[in-house]
Amino acid sequence: MGRDWTHAAKAGTVLQRTGTTPRQLTAVSPNCWSIESGRLGIDQNPEGNRGGIISEHRSPGVFHLRTVPEARAIRQWISERDARSAVVIGAGFIGLEAAENLVVRGLDVHVVEAQNQVLPPLDSGVASYVGDHLVRHKINLHLGAAVETIESQSDGTLQVRLRGGECLQTDLVIAALGVRPWSDLAAAAGLELSPKGAVVVDEALRTSDPHIYAAGDVVETSCAITGRPIYLPLAGPANRQGRMAADAIMGRGVHFRGVQGTVVCGLFGLTVAATGLSRRQLGGQYEIPWDTLWIHPKDHVGYYPGSHPITLQVTYDTSDGRVLGAQAVGMGDVARRIDVLAMAIQLRATVMDLEQSELCYAPQFGSAKDPVNMVGMVAANQLRGDLPSRSWEEVPTGVALVDVREVAEYAEEHVPGALNLPLSELRDRLDEVPALRPLLVYCRSGQRSYNAVRLFNQMGVEAESILGGMMSRPGEPRV
Repeated sequence: MGRDWTHAAKAGTVLQRTGTTPRQLTAVSPNCWSIESGRLGIDQNPEGNRGGIISEHRSPGVFHLRTVPEARAIRQWISERDARSAVVIGAGFIGLEAAENLVVRGLDVHVVEAQNQVLPPLDSGVASYVGDHLVRHKINLHLGAAVETIESQSDGTLQVRLRGGECLQTDLVIAALGVRPWSDLAAAAGLELSPKGAVVVDEALRTSDPHIYAAGDVVETSCAITGRPIYLPLAGPANRQGRMAADAIMGRGVHFRGVQGTVVCGLFGLTVAATGLSRRQLGGQYEIPWDTLWIHPKDHVGYYPGSHPITLQVTYDTSDGRVLGAQAVGMGDVARRIDVLAMAIQLRATVMDLEQSELCYAPQFGSAKDPVNMVGMVAANQLRGDLPSRSWEEVPTGVALVDVREVAEYAEEHVPGALNLPLSELRDRLDEVPALRPLLVYCRSGQRSYNAVRLFNQMGVEAESILGGMMSRPGEPRV
């Protein structure tokens, strides 16, 4: 390939063009090295988002968290000043992981998030599980709150004033506000940038200059599901893109499939993971016919010690059954299920494929019907008309609600106005079924309501199951 090179460019590096035929590019570094090349690759880490108030306040005790040196500086500050409290701005993955570590160190921690939920990329139903779990572990959440000012106090502490007037006195502030592309070098070279400032590339990771390639957290690529442009900086795609860009520079044909946002986070023993499109994205951005299911299986068989429930939310295309997205949370083996569903999404698999997926089984690892199989079976039931169903958000007022849990469960909690007809007694009490149609039937997790709806339907009674049962009802106690 002649003089095609890649080199680690330092801050301040500039690209210069010399000659036109053949095309020549020179990278000039402040460290005084220069490389003249026919092709160059750009792969730069992102910058941390500073935010208006944060960028203005540079007093000691206000930290940004993106790099290892920044994390070490925070740890040093806590140790040297015997810090007892902290405010974390931003309830994304980095912010919450920082909050967890601060609590473990014994600090009183407040997390401030402008959105009305933690982990804004997730759907609210899944995020609420995480929020409840954090509160149980003594993290103080301020959701739907914005920071107005940060002021240094005479005693060395900081006062964080929130919109609405609430003030938080603290020993340190950590800003975890996400990242933005560090594309100054690309901009100086005249490359096309997206509205968010990311470098625009094609499927071969080629920029608007066909002799310059870009990869990693600096680029805007495409969504693996919709094909639309997207800026989604994640370590996995960034590393794969770097390898592919090198192959492309060396003349190999490459095709980057796009990103789908596969993420995972652990907080006080709870795992939350996601991949693909969320319900919020599908409801507001794309013209795709879709539906959702919720299931709450155990991560392995219940008779083997140590099993834990998993809450799985999956979206799929109702026109062909293609899997579009998945989110899961629980104390058990969540990541493995999302990994399987992530591969299903990349291969454009359907929920019918999930029905027949052959996955590892032994009592300590899973079930003969793995949660992934169960996702496929429930969704296929919906598509085939075997499971008329709706979500809690689709339940109107003034309908006939039937609770098919046992009497003791009903007594502990139930939806106001619901009639209790336990599944174990249902055949003997059919004369008590309300006349209003359709019947909307629920239980704890959705399994008993499925059986009840099948019974009703086979008797000619119009009935639908409320997916996920009480475990998916907004505002209910979480895992």
